[in-house]
Amino acid sequence: MTKILVIRFSSIGDIVLTSPVLRCIKEQLPNVELHVLTKKQYSDLYSTNPYIDFLHEWGEDNDMVLSDLKVASFDYVIDLHKNLRTSKIKSHLRKESFSFPKLNVQKWLYVNFKWNLMPDIHIVDRYFEAVKAIGVKNDNKGLEFRIKIDFLAFTKRFPTQNKYLAVAIGAQFATKRMPAEEMSEVLSDIATPIVIVGGPGDREEGDKIKQLLPNQNINNTCGGLSIHESAQVVKDAQLLITNDTGMMHIAAAFELPIVSLWGNTAPSFGMYPYRPQAPNSYSIHEVKGLSCRPCSKIGFAKCPKGHFKCMVNQDIVEIKAQIEKFLES
Repeated sequence: MTKILVIRFSSIGDIVLTSPVLRCIKEQLPNVELHVLTKKQYSDLYSTNPYIDFLHEWGEDNDMVLSDLKVASFDYVIDLHKNLRTSKIKSHLRKESFSFPKLNVQKWLYVNFKWNLMPDIHIVDRYFEAVKAIGVKNDNKGLEFRIKIDFLAFTKRFPTQNKYLAVAIGAQFATKRMPAEEMSEVLSDIATPIVIVGGPGDREEGDKIKQLLPNQNINNTCGGLSIHESAQVVKDAQLLITNDTGMMHIAAAFELPIVSLWGNTAPSFGMYPYRPQAPNSYSIHEVKGLSCRPCSKIGFAKCPKGHFKCMVNQDIVEIKAQIEKFLES
């Protein structure tokens, strides 16, 4: 039996983007035992993955985790996170390891000098570079995300709706989030009911959008549903309007039409919706030509320049036209 450890600590979107690699390892290699190491707070995202044999949680008693990993005696370690911490773990395990091209130099040049030397390759395809040496190839079947919820409890908190649009207003950093004023412009005059999804920290922003659109049917579920329950809401929607956030990648796993809104980050970093079999099922909306963008590969708490043009100058008419196009089709 071949034992393989895959390391990916965080976060929601990045973890979903590893799903094709896990599937292909398990389906393409004979008699393989697949282990995954992730942060404890993200382990629930891996818990429903049928290709994983053992899930290890990093966070509390890490000395014990390292001991358990050492005892497992892996044949290969696949590093899909690639930072100082994972380097130390690989050094401790002393097993043959492979990682992917993280392209930190190209990202730094893009952010600091606006020299876009990023290859036109999605992060998923870069992940597959880490398993090429062990004979694993991309099957181009896309992402996977399996939902695990108590449907009885879920339907009490979220009564069934026939047709609605889902809107993911959250993101880890403020500069990746479209402000409520602009988002309300995007959503204005949409006759279809709207369901807002997000975490507890997005509740106030969701309420603000509702207040700005008092005559529309809007349900703000932010903070009221688990990540798996929010995923179910998205799965059952007609389409998702989203910032550059984890829910965008979950929607891509469900082959849902996606209208993606990009602020300080850029799709050319390789993190746009991954749809190898349906490249026309999503749209990308960004303000091109800004000398300050991208200002970060992840984001900031506020716009470093103070104007936030990458979001407030979005072409609302174009975005609304794309929403209508997806609804009609």
